[in-house]
Formats: sequence, structure tokens, C-alpha cells
Amino acid sequence: MASVQMSGPRVVTPNPVLGGLRVAQSLAASRARRARGLVVRAATVVSPKYTSIKPLGDRVLVKVNSSEAKTEGGILLPVSVQSRPTGGEVVAVGEGRSIASNNIDISVPVGAQVVYSKYAGTELKFNEADHLILKEDDIIGILDSDDVKDLKPLNDRILIKVAEAEEQTAGGLLLTQANKEKPSVGTVVAVGPGPLSEDGSRKALSITPGNDVMYSKYAGSEFKGEDGEYIVLKASDVLAVLPQS
Repeated sequence: MASVQMSGPRVVTPNPVLGGLRVAQSLAASRARRARGLVVRAATVVSPKYTSIKPLGDRVLVKVNSSEAKTEGGILLPVSVQSRPTGGEVVAVGEGRSIASNNIDISVPVGAQVVYSKYAGTELKFNEADHLILKEDDIIGILDSDDVKDLKPLNDRILIKVAEAEEQTAGGLLLTQANKEKPSVGTVVAVGPGPLSEDGSRKALSITPGNDVMYSKYAGSEFKGEDGEYIVLKASDVLAVLPQS
């Protein structure tokens, strides 16, 4: 019987000293601190005897991009504090899913560069590279460039450019960076094709690019683009459209 090896588990916990970066702890440290309720994560190492992986159903196999090894200032980061990547290349897809009497193919093609939800999927080590198997619904969008403003959202997701935070109060007092309230308003840049309905067809979103919208304050995935901050969220997280006078 073919065997699948398991690598040593990694323990991941937010470290307040490092601003909430996810830090990989050693197994020895995890045993000492297990009583504190830390979460144990383990990547499955696929034996070299297997030459390919075929996802099933609506699952997608993604080869994960390497994590940043340096800060913007050029400081080398130890592996333990490098941010977990949230993008990669699709290398294999499942056969899709059935809705009613319709077979729905995976909408993401092999070779596409994608962005996915931060903690989605099952981690694999295959051909000495990091991979993820995740559901198609966990993929946020397709990104063919290095700038998030070019992201093509999938399904019912929406790409929004976040409005800049107010620099001063209504009374004219200047706000420090720490005191600026996180905006929950922005302009829609791109929208997905819409969710699948019960008969397998796509239902177009009522929100369109160019709309100014208000959204749930802690929803979505945030990204920093070359010209500002962006957020990708589901259409259901949009609270209202804000018509301009």
C-alpha cells in the first residue's frame, strides 16, 4: 500500500510582539505550551513515488508562491516570521460539481495566478514545493499582475478601493495615524460574475464598478496596492450603495 508521510507539525499562534504575524513554533515548544490551547498544523508530505495529484469535485491544487524573505527596507526575515503567502499558480483542477441536472466546470483554468483566502485549504509538500488543495469558493480572484487593482474577482466577490481615512475631526483637530478610524466606505473597482443559482446559472450582481459603497467593517481580505488600500469581500457584506449628489 502506498504511504503518505507526515512532516513534523508546526504550531501557529499570533505573536503580539510581532504585530500579529503568524509565528511557527518548534514541536518542543508546542508540547510545553499545549495546555494553552495552541493550534497544531501539519503539512502532508506526498511521497516521491506519486508523480501527480488529481483534485476531486470542486477542489483546486495550487502551487504556493514563496513567502517574502525580506522587508521593504531589505531586512532579512527568519522563516518563523515570514507572512504566509495567499497566492499561487493553479496546477490542477477537479471535474467540477453538479447543480440540479447541470455539470458546472471549475471556472479557474490551469496556469492561472490566483489569490485565495488566508487560512483556506490543506497544506501539502509535493515535488519539494509547497502546495494547497482548496475549494474553488476559497479562491478570491485571478491576478495576472503584481498590482491588486488588476484582480478579477470570482463568484460573488467584489474588489473595492478603500476610501482614505479622515485626516481631521469635524471640529478641525488633526488625527494621528493611530487615531484615524478604519474606513468602511470605498469605490467598487471590479465585480465577479455572480453566484450560482439553484439551476446552475450565474446570477449577476446588482453592484457595478464605479459604485461608492458602505460595507461591513471587519469583512473581507485586505490588500495594499500601488495606489492605496483595497479590500475584497462578498456582495452580502456590502451594506449600502452611496449615490453621489
